[in-house]
Amino acid sequence: MEIATRRSSRRPGTVSAAAVARAAGVSTAAVSYVMNGKGGVAPETRRHILAVAEEIGFRPPNRGKPVDPNRTRVIGLVQPNIINPTYPRFAQSIVSAAAEAGYEVFVATTQDDLRTLGKVSSSLVHRNVDGVVLSAAFREDATALRTLRAARIPYVYLSRRSQYLEGDFVGIDDAAAATSLMEHVLAHGHTDIAVVIGPRFSSASLAREQAFVSTARAHGVDIGGDRKISTELNSDGGRRAAARLFARDDPPRAIVCGSDEQAIGILEYAVEHGIRVPEDVAVTGHDGIPHSMSGLIGLTTVMQPHEEMGREAFGMLLKRMEKPSNSYQSLVCAHRLHIGRTCGCEPTRAAEKSRR
Repeated sequence: MEIATRRSSRRPGTVSAAAVARAAGVSTAAVSYVMNGKGGVAPETRRHILAVAEEIGFRPPNRGKPVDPNRTRVIGLVQPNIINPTYPRFAQSIVSAAAEAGYEVFVATTQDDLRTLGKVSSSLVHRNVDGVVLSAAFREDATALRTLRAARIPYVYLSRRSQYLEGDFVGIDDAAAATSLMEHVLAHGHTDIAVVIGPRFSSASLAREQAFVSTARAHGVDIGGDRKISTELNSDGGRRAAARLFARDDPPRAIVCGSDEQAIGILEYAVEHGIRVPEDVAVTGHDGIPHSMSGLIGLTTVMQPHEEMGREAFGMLLKRMEKPSNSYQSLVCAHRLHIGRTCGCEPTRAAEKSRR
């Protein structure tokens, strides 16, 4: 009783970090990491330190908010894969932004498999993450997301989303981007065009395909079923699509892709089979991966601001973790059309347009 009286009369801030370390049975460094929002401490240890600090009345210097023993300072990042360079670029910006705010990031991939997404969601709940950035949502399914919502774990959609469960979203205007890309291809006079996109259960892939097709139709060009291919969002998917398209007696004269990696796979297939780009077939991508726009490849593509999108997604998640709300917001980031050589533009003209 006497000890309890002394603790309750102690002014906040007079308890040292060393006292917390002794009471928690950990190093002073571990306490410092936790109180300064840094990584390197296991979630269970972090919770233990915060609970002990709260119990004995420790308050970090210059902080007005009490420590929250329920926070793990860990978020989840769920991506379709890490083969397509778009996703590691998202991840890097999110990891950097999270580190600045004192959060660690647990990264998981689904390989665009619905059952795997469900398992990942359950795992994130069991790990007691504080929130999730999700770029692997299935457009017509929200079962895994309901697992997160039931556990009161906030999430933010990045690039694609489910149409059946509301949530904050960060992405680009996929329809507008795809429209501008198709209009550029049509301006070259192409009328025999094929489109290669990612899985249609991705809201982003479907929006791009629909805009490609509707824009071409508005200009009197019909893109039929055998000219629309949905495949994996990587170079292997592009190679398989190219094999199908060029096995025909009437291969297309232009291929508009929903990702840079798919376009690169088509370019690889073309080189191996003596198909000239853009003389025999024009090829365009979508994503704006730096190496695809290099002088070596010169891909015409849509540029997404990957770093901005990742940082904005984490910022949106951070706000929701700190102040839960029943309303949701969407942030549409600006895209840009990069003109390379693969569409048929002259190098000098391409360089001029890319600088605009």
